[in-house]
Amino acid sequence: MKTRNRELFAANTATGHEQTRNGTITENSPASTQPLHANPKMGRRLFMKSMAWGGAALSVRPGFADERGRTHGGSAITDGDAAILRFLAAAEILETDLWQQYTEFADLDSPYADALEAIDDDMPTYVDQNTADEFSHQNFLNAFRVKMHKQPVNLAPFRTLPSSPVAPIQTGRLTNLMHLNVDTSWFLRYRSSGNPDFGDTFGQAVNIVDRPAIPVQNQGAYSPDQMQAIANTAAFHFAMIEQGGSSLYDALSLKCSSLLALRIVTSIEGSEVAHFEIWNDKAGDAPPVDSGDGLVFPDLNSDPATTTSLVMPKPCKFISEDLPLCSIIRPTSSALAGATAAAQFLTDTGLFQGQSVTFFHALFNLAAAADRAVRHCDGD
Repeated sequence: MKTRNRELFAANTATGHEQTRNGTITENSPASTQPLHANPKMGRRLFMKSMAWGGAALSVRPGFADERGRTHGGSAITDGDAAILRFLAAAEILETDLWQQYTEFADLDSPYADALEAIDDDMPTYVDQNTADEFSHQNFLNAFRVKMHKQPVNLAPFRTLPSSPVAPIQTGRLTNLMHLNVDTSWFLRYRSSGNPDFGDTFGQAVNIVDRPAIPVQNQGAYSPDQMQAIANTAAFHFAMIEQGGSSLYDALSLKCSSLLALRIVTSIEGSEVAHFEIWNDKAGDAPPVDSGDGLVFPDLNSDPATTTSLVMPKPCKFISEDLPLCSIIRPTSSALAGATAAAQFLTDTGLFQGQSVTFFHALFNLAAAADRAVRHCDGD
């Protein structure tokens, strides 16, 4: 078995993870949350208190200078830009939480890590790298808010979900990787000339419903096929998350008013696209396997629509159907790829199963604020 990148894992656990849990606790938030099935008619005072961590507008003083001393615009960042960056900070904290859980298992010498390596020898190392990137996005966006004398986004009160019973670290989580409905339609979408923005729909390359992407019991209790099915589920989930992030950043970039906000959004978007391309390729290497309890990963190369070598986005319809096909990220419309769409998509996949009513109110209000942003530029 290949040597794990434990140094990176240890650094993330000792620094970035603690920054997430402690470094951003700077605003008043509810000390406890209600279960998901609680009465949705919660008190307005509790709801408003839960939103305090995300409510302050982000502003930049005139003449904000970059690393070369150049100024970016003569006026403050708009409230819309503030809402966009605030939601993206929250999204990156959530994403970091799930990647941290994957890293904890991928860096163990274990059957799960072996199953990841059966897909590709570099899978554990790539998981480490992706996790480190997400920590950087989360930390940058919150540090930017601090630099602007605004409170960082704080999700610490919502770390109420349990770890997997066999996770190396037992701590409160924001996300749940134990009951996932993994949307695999992206595998077909990026191998076709269709575009959801034009109403095209796609089926599932693999039907993954209510399945764990990490071990939930002693790893020795799984059969080799069951463990491979769990690792395959993770591989498709990796790509699902990153293609969603690619579309989200693209959709929100079109709403940015200042060049500074646009620079931040599009620069991080490039990293999300790079992640997706890696995981798109690796998911195609997931070996065919029948878990024996209802989950079947087929031989993807037996169907031309799921040929695994087609990892570059196939040209598709874009802007207008009378224009030539173009290789792009898709979807990019606010309705399908905006903040609210992203929040709903992740909710539907089971990623937040067990979260509180307060959490969902906070998440969807942040998303709605980001989607309400309207691009304003000098001369418009």
